[in-house]
Amino acid sequence: MSNANVGKKKSKRIFYFDALRALAILSVIIIHVFNKTNALAVMGWGTIPSFRWFVADFNLLAFRIGVVLFLMLSGALSLGREWEIKDFLGRRLPRIVAPFLFWGFFMSLIVIAFSYHFHFHWIKSISIYSVLNFIYNAYLCKSPTFLPYWFFWMILGTYFIMPIFNKWLLHAELKEAEYFLVFWLITCIFDFTLFKPFPIKLIYFTSPIGLVVLGYYLRHTERKLLNNPYFSILLIIVPIICMMAFSYMYSTPHKFYTFDRYSIFGAIEVIGVFTLFKNFGKFNFKPGFLYNPKGILRRFVASLAKCSYGIYLTHLCFIKIASKFLFSSVNYYLLNIILLIVGIFVPLIMLTALNKVPYVNEVIGVK
Repeated sequence: MSNANVGKKKSKRIFYFDALRALAILSVIIIHVFNKTNALAVMGWGTIPSFRWFVADFNLLAFRIGVVLFLMLSGALSLGREWEIKDFLGRRLPRIVAPFLFWGFFMSLIVIAFSYHFHFHWIKSISIYSVLNFIYNAYLCKSPTFLPYWFFWMILGTYFIMPIFNKWLLHAELKEAEYFLVFWLITCIFDFTLFKPFPIKLIYFTSPIGLVVLGYYLRHTERKLLNNPYFSILLIIVPIICMMAFSYMYSTPHKFYTFDRYSIFGAIEVIGVFTLFKNFGKFNFKPGFLYNPKGILRRFVASLAKCSYGIYLTHLCFIKIASKFLFSSVNYYLLNIILLIVGIFVPLIMLTALNKVPYVNEVIGVK
């Protein structure tokens, strides 16, 4: 199948892409919540781990796909299309740079205010130097609550290389993408799972660009196995079971054993997730609440998808602030539920409201 005509298709909003983006941001929030509360669960490890340990371990492993899904969606939506570098960067860069600068500044002020008023000790003192230094380090992912900002620098570099891959894929056969992805999978095994050097240097095939190409490939592939939703479920379940088994073997009462987001297990799982969402309509059952475009679920999914980048840049600040008040006084399960609600709905409501404000709506990460 030649891909020269892929870019000529009329662009339209595709629901399974919105669903994947919503899952991506939910996965990121789940990971950050359970990372925040894992100290309350990790001690449950033992010959027979506690149920709390299994809950935390499952969430820390199964939902480590958020950033990976964002990368795959970038490839699925942008690669194999007719566009010039200037147009691509002119549209893409403002979408990520403006919200990054906006929220880095304003969320820093919110965090500093809470830290000072409630003595959280996230900032040394309220002086011009300390405040400016905090904001500067927020942009560099070093200030407390701003560690997720590494994603901006990673996706920025990915955007810079994508025009080169786009030109190749625009005129390539899908078999050539498969050739690339075979070597990418090798890097997933050696570089990010075994952490041992492969005899051949394969740095040009490694993630995150490998995931961008994977997203493009999975969107367009017609291979029957990769378009079978039951096979997709298998691709999700098997790696999660494997990761939990290894985690049980190598964890300690002080630390969960987790896998790199680019590991072979994560790669297989995310292939299953992407293809399951793509081919979900092939199941025989079609519940109305999933297919009603005006239903609550689909509207919620659409809202999460549109606000996903803004939520990403703001959610951890709200989670950390809430955890400061609740960590020592609330039951473990209730704490996780509350922090999840805070991490999802506080940014979502804030972004939805700000999206109605002229000019501001252009820099908050809603699209």
